[in-house]
Amino acid sequence: MAERILVGTAGGLWTLQGDSVVADEALAGRPLTALAREGSTLWAIVDGATLWERRDGAWRQRVAITGPPATCLAPTPNGLLVGTEQAHLLRLAGDALVAVDEFDTADGRTTWYTPWGDPADVRSMAIAADGTIHVNVHVGGVVRSRDGGATWAPTIDIENDVHQVLAHPARPEIVLVASAEGFGLSHDGGGTWQLSTTGLHSHYLRAVAVAADHVLISASAGFHGRRSAIYRRLLDGGTRFERCEAGLPKWFDDNIDTACLAATSSLAVFGTGDGRVFHSADAGAHWMLAAKGLPPITCVLLA
Repeated sequence: MAERILVGTAGGLWTLQGDSVVADEALAGRPLTALAREGSTLWAIVDGATLWERRDGAWRQRVAITGPPATCLAPTPNGLLVGTEQAHLLRLAGDALVAVDEFDTADGRTTWYTPWGDPADVRSMAIAADGTIHVNVHVGGVVRSRDGGATWAPTIDIENDVHQVLAHPARPEIVLVASAEGFGLSHDGGGTWQLSTTGLHSHYLRAVAVAADHVLISASAGFHGRRSAIYRRLLDGGTRFERCEAGLPKWFDDNIDTACLAATSSLAVFGTGDGRVFHSADAGAHWMLAAKGLPPITCVLLA
């Protein structure tokens, strides 16, 4: 395990490398909401309320987040984006977060909803290799901007109930989603989508990652988890998912959630609600337990 695994939890940040599991003293006891990397800089949202930056090995609080709590992060060529509850976007400008007003007037916004009656949230974001911004609204599908956030257009049907959007790290035409209706794949940058559930025990998905030539997803019995598992299939030409079994329990009790599954090249990692971290060096074919006994895991990042 050559790369560091950063593990955000409800009680702080841990770094895993080799056989070591090290707590980050600067963020000890703080609930982590999201993590992101921008070159050598790391970003973190703490408790949905503050944005932190780690530069030259030291963390500092960069700015407080006023308004609805923050949910996710995405570095872009035009500045760091912060997604929030109530479906807003903020952009870091100097030491301030400014609203991306154009997102508040995105086509289709009036149809966004949640089944329990609250406003929809920005749940995940992905930046394609060509700079296209994909924003997953829950429940509101995926909206896309090809001009740095000046204009926005809806893509996938919002009733597919997307839980995570992911852009392929090198191929901007490939966009992937984990949704309540299965795995979604677009070969034209989000213009059209194909949904698949072949081989899955359930079509309810929470997380998606690309590991080398494979796609990894997490599936469960539904909103409350139960019978959760990791699956893999070839990205190009794959039609059937196979459950990842080597080194893993047959089932997990809770959902393996959005932001808790990540991959870089053939290295993949995921964290669980009961504080375990598993990693794979061969794109999910075999897994090993990397850590246990941590607080509930909220996000993972390969750095």
